[in-house]
Parts: sequence; C-alpha cells; structure tokens
Amino acid sequence: MTQPSIAGIGAHVDREVTLRGWVYNSRGSRQVRFLILRDGTGMIQCVGGLADLGEERFAALAALTQESSVSVSGRVRTEARAPGGYELILSDFALLGASEDYPITPKEHGIEFLLPRRHLWLRSRKQHAVLTVRATVIAAIHEFLQREGFLHVDAPIFTPSAVEGTTTLFEVEYFGDKAYLSQSGQLYNEAAAAAFGKVYCFGPSFRAEKSKTRRHLTEFWQVEPEMAFADLEDTIVLAENLLEFVAARVLERHRGLLAGVLERDVAKLEAVTAPFPRVHYDEAVARLREAGRDFAWGGDLGAEDEAVLSEQFDRPLHLHHFPVEAKAFYMAPDPQDPRCSLSVDVLAPEGRGEIVGGGQRTDDLAFLEAQLEKHGLPREPYEWYLDLRRYGTFPHSGFGLGIERTVAWLTGRRHIRECIPFPRLMRSISP
Repeated sequence: MTQPSIAGIGAHVDREVTLRGWVYNSRGSRQVRFLILRDGTGMIQCVGGLADLGEERFAALAALTQESSVSVSGRVRTEARAPGGYELILSDFALLGASEDYPITPKEHGIEFLLPRRHLWLRSRKQHAVLTVRATVIAAIHEFLQREGFLHVDAPIFTPSAVEGTTTLFEVEYFGDKAYLSQSGQLYNEAAAAAFGKVYCFGPSFRAEKSKTRRHLTEFWQVEPEMAFADLEDTIVLAENLLEFVAARVLERHRGLLAGVLERDVAKLEAVTAPFPRVHYDEAVARLREAGRDFAWGGDLGAEDEAVLSEQFDRPLHLHHFPVEAKAFYMAPDPQDPRCSLSVDVLAPEGRGEIVGGGQRTDDLAFLEAQLEKHGLPREPYEWYLDLRRYGTFPHSGFGLGIERTVAWLTGRRHIRECIPFPRLMRSISP
C-alpha cells in the first residue's frame, strides 16, 4: 500500500494509502469519528464509521488521545470542507505510541505555561507555521546570495575579542585562557572578502544583554554578507533586493499559512518592493520631534523611536548616516560630514523595528587604530584585523540580517521567541 505524506495526498485520490502521524484532534458521535491527523507536512481528516470498523475497532478509534502516534489506512477522497481539501476514509488503524494527559490542550495557555514546554509547543499549528516560514526564509537567503555570486564562508563561534561591544560578551574558559561567544562573524567576513570578493556567513550570534524585550534573545541567528570594493550604496541596494526576494518567496510558498493559520494581512507583504524609502539620520531626528518624541541628535534609536518612524511607511525603511558615536568602532566616517558614519539600518514596517544593520567599514589603518584606543579595546586581539588594512586595504561594505526579527515581521508574531525553535532568553535556557 502507498505511504505518501499528507502534503502530497492530492496525488492519491481514490487510492488506498497508509499514513503515519499524530492525533491532533478527535471528535464524533456513536456512529462516526473524525480524526485530525498530522505528520509534520500537513493535516488531514480521517473518517471512521462504526459500520466499516466494527464495534471493537470503532471503540478503540474513539479512545485515541491527543498526540498519540498512529498508523492509519484507507481511501483518499476529495472533500472541500475538510482541512487541506481531502479526507481519508478509514479501513484500519494501529496505535504506535500512546499519549496520556498531553499538557497542551486546545484551550488558551499563557506564555509562562508554554515556554517550559517548548518541546511540545512546537507541535501546535501556529508554531509549526512560523517555523515553516523560517525555513523558507533561510533557504531563500542562501538562494539569493549564491545567485548574486556570494560564497558561503563560516565564521568561528569562539572569538578572542568583541565585535559589537565589551558589555554584551559571554565569556568562556578556553584551555586556561579567556574566550568569548561570537557576537557577529563580520570581522572574519572582512578577511574572507579579501580572499573571495563577495562572501556571507550564517549562524548563531550571542549577546549578553540583560534585556527582556520582545525583540531580544541571548542567542539569535543572522546572515552577514560582506562585499569587497563596495560602498554604503551597494549595501543599501543589496539589503532591499534581498528583503524583496525573501518576502516574495514566503508569499509564493506560504500565502495560505500566512493568511489562514497565522491571520497575517498578506497585502502588507505584497507592498515589500524595492526601492525602499530612505531617511537620513538628521531627517529622522526631525520626524521624531514632530511626533512628540524628546530625542537629542547623537543618540541611538530605541524601540519606540524605530516604531514611530517605521509606522510612517508601508514598506521597509533605510535609516542611514547615524552619528559615529552611535555605531561600532569599525564603521567608516562620512567624508562629507565626519560626525556621521556610512551606516544604515533597515527598519521593518508596522512598527517592527530594526531587522538589518550595516554599512561601509573603514579601510583606513590609522583611523581604525585610533578607534580601538578611543573605545578602550586591547590592541593585541585585533592585530590580525589591522593586517587587513596593512596588506592591500580596500573599501568594503556589508550588513547583518537577524533571522528571528525578520520572521517575526513576516509572520506577524509579536515576540521573536516564537520565531526560533528553542529560544534562549535572559531567564530561560531550558528546554
């Protein structure tokens, strides 16, 4: 007997098949039972009748509990009213693994209850949909960058020094020495760009920020492209083209999940087309003040500031030329206005905030040495990084795109903890 997946069941109409999966829900009467089965690829309604199964088998069917694993056999038929448009008329079934007192019932549960049970919460329809979209986002990123000629080069997770700031490092013991969990692969990407021209790394980053906001994780994933002989404009164009491609791919593959399961307004994603609006930092300060925000020039934007700006546009927004003091030590200053850096953040619409941060890196050895001293960073761990300016320095540019924040925006999730399989938060490291 054929054993397809539920996702491919439409190719087996009027045929006998066997499916294996878990009981998502069950209901019925004394004569017929409706079993919703999930197998990881989708859901299907299985119909078991007393007349077809007999009293003993029908009673066993009615006794199946939520999340029990089963093997079911029967004939596939079209049924527009059923989930997915098909149903299975049962001829037989077998219990593979019983599930007693499954804790996550169809009623509403709070996050304090769900988070410690993340290993089970993943099975719910909305969480399944979010992580399915996440997988498509990641695949689309790889596809786009490789199509554009970027080479995937992995960056290390153990590092000897900071990238974004010394106050957000996770320190670990490394054979008697100190090491840190990587905040970003960018510095290593710059070395790889000098070897290959256009590169990107993809992997986890770690930030020891004592933050409990809906936009922060202590372990998050990001993709970081880096381009040799590229400037800020190149970064802006690459970022918007990448986001346009990813949003279109998610709509193409998951329009039904977005609109149905996640109740996402897909019209908001259809508006994600390049070019995106651009707002200079100076203009952003003026816009914030007009909106009643008490914002002083020179500061970095907080979540509320980003929300105020992004809500003024129907697509992502390039916010560029931040003050030098508000950005990392390696960011290049603007030759036309040394107060400002050649930097850009991309803010997602609907008040979602920053999903991309990047810009042009300084290629000036003396400036970089001065920046290390200014930021109080030890010289020795960065000697290899300074070598990139000693031996054939070159203009280069790139950015980092946060996967969880991007998925939260695309799927309409309020908190990014739902956008990674097992979130690591300030007070949550289990399961």
